[in-house]
Amino acid sequence: MNLQPAPTQGAGDVKEAAAMKAAVLTGPDTIAHRDVPLPALPEGYALVRVELTGLCGTDFSILRGTHPRARTPLIMGHEITGIVEVPASTGPRAGSRVTVEPLISCGTCLSCTQGNTHVCKNLQLYGIDVPGSLAEFVALPANALIPVKKTVPVSQVALAEPLAVAVHAVKRSGLSGGESVLIYGAGPIGILTALVARQEGAAKVLIAEPSADRLRLAAQLGFDTVPDGASPAQTIRLMTGGNGADIVFDSAAHPSVAAEIAGTVRVMGTIVLVGVYKSPAKVDLQALTFAENTVLGVRVYTRADIERAVELIESNALGLGRLPVDIFPLEQAELAFENAMAAGAAVKTMVGPPSSEPFPRPAQEDSL
Repeated sequence: MNLQPAPTQGAGDVKEAAAMKAAVLTGPDTIAHRDVPLPALPEGYALVRVELTGLCGTDFSILRGTHPRARTPLIMGHEITGIVEVPASTGPRAGSRVTVEPLISCGTCLSCTQGNTHVCKNLQLYGIDVPGSLAEFVALPANALIPVKKTVPVSQVALAEPLAVAVHAVKRSGLSGGESVLIYGAGPIGILTALVARQEGAAKVLIAEPSADRLRLAAQLGFDTVPDGASPAQTIRLMTGGNGADIVFDSAAHPSVAAEIAGTVRVMGTIVLVGVYKSPAKVDLQALTFAENTVLGVRVYTRADIERAVELIESNALGLGRLPVDIFPLEQAELAFENAMAAGAAVKTMVGPPSSEPFPRPAQEDSL
């Protein structure tokens, strides 16, 4: 799929100067709350009224001014859930709730011509390279919109994008059922990867995480956890008769994980790099070579992965209502970022539409 970014404000077919509220990144760690023009709607684009925007680690680097592509002023936000306000000539109708495939591929590089648009050589994203959803409205191509049933709680729909990352990671791993799995990190991606792995038939799922709050959540969700003071390698080998995990997912992307990960996987087992390392890390390549291990990289997701994520959400197969989330109104975007970067008990921090009062945390299911 070849998604082209919307033109700059004032171009295209929409010339109405009506304004919307937006949280605009104007410099490192600086968010300005402004009234800005509604985005233009070129042919094939829909106007989406934003319901929720999830915040992730990529947004943190943009906020700090360290992301290599993001340029200010910028409306961030690529984990998008909303309602179609003005439909395109094709695609979801007005009033439809949608999640969004925020990838913008060039359509001409080798990866794109081979059908692998998610690893496009020139890959861009809404909320990074072009305006995103930390605003009342966002303009998006109709073919980037995936309808979701309105009967699903909107806070669960808003997990579709990170869930697609987990779906893609588990699919890449080759997990087919019965495997022992070790997951580094119990942040949003780690927890969602654990849920998907269990759904796909993993026999054992062990989670390693330094945060006590997040480790507690993992245990409440029914996963084994690495005890305080124990190493992941020791724990997984005790669980597997000394063999190590069949599959290890690294969603932490921390140098300490890279240094020890070769000792956690069995002979001819698989390591899946889900998190993104910010710099080169030391890895025991000799151990990986001698054990004939497979190491796989993961970058975002495919369209099919997002559609699978939506299926899992609509069917409540993963029980996502058990995951604690925090929601802030648009005018408290700064507080939302502080909350998200604190890595507390909430699995995901989200930003909603403007409101005079903070959004309450959605009620959680009682199954924890």
